[in-house]
Amino acid sequence: MAVQKQLLKGVLAGALALMLSGCVTIPDAIKGSSPMPQQDLVRVMNAPQLYVGQEARFGGKVVDIQNQQGKSRLEIATVPLDGAARPALGEPSRGRIFADVNGFIDPVDFRGQLVTVVGPIVGVVDGKVGNTPYKFMLMNAIGYKRWNVVQQVVMPPQPIDPWMLGPRPWGYGYGGWGWYNPGPAQVQTIVTE
Repeated sequence: MAVQKQLLKGVLAGALALMLSGCVTIPDAIKGSSPMPQQDLVRVMNAPQLYVGQEARFGGKVVDIQNQQGKSRLEIATVPLDGAARPALGEPSRGRIFADVNGFIDPVDFRGQLVTVVGPIVGVVDGKVGNTPYKFMLMNAIGYKRWNVVQQVVMPPQPIDPWMLGPRPWGYGYGGWGWYNPGPAQVQTIVTE
């Protein structure tokens, strides 16, 4: 009976952890005001005049920052966003945008960092990537979030087996010590607040 209670507690704790890990939320700074801000840069660039004034949310790596009178212009190489509006790691750039942010942003703190911005689309402006002419989507960022990239250790899954819970006179589990080898722990790189 005690083993069954311990097993039930373990299963319930695991189920709760799975449910909570599935709940992702978008930080308040980049929620925006519309339920589904535009996130398809290719669609916007194909007909930018249709999207002027519409709220958009884009993210990616800050390539450059130009400080201007009363605002900072972020040049962002965009990538897809996950359910929490974090830029996806390892994805190729979908295109570049300019995001104007009110106030001064120090390039030292943002250049090369991952960021997500939200705000209305202003239109398309001409610029350059290196020496090549390029059309940038321009937006006024009413909110932005800089992300951190960290590494975490992920342990391999452990078996859920009632016969493996607790000591036995002959050791742990079916065959004593060490018969179960889950493999080495993995190191993952993730985007986090």
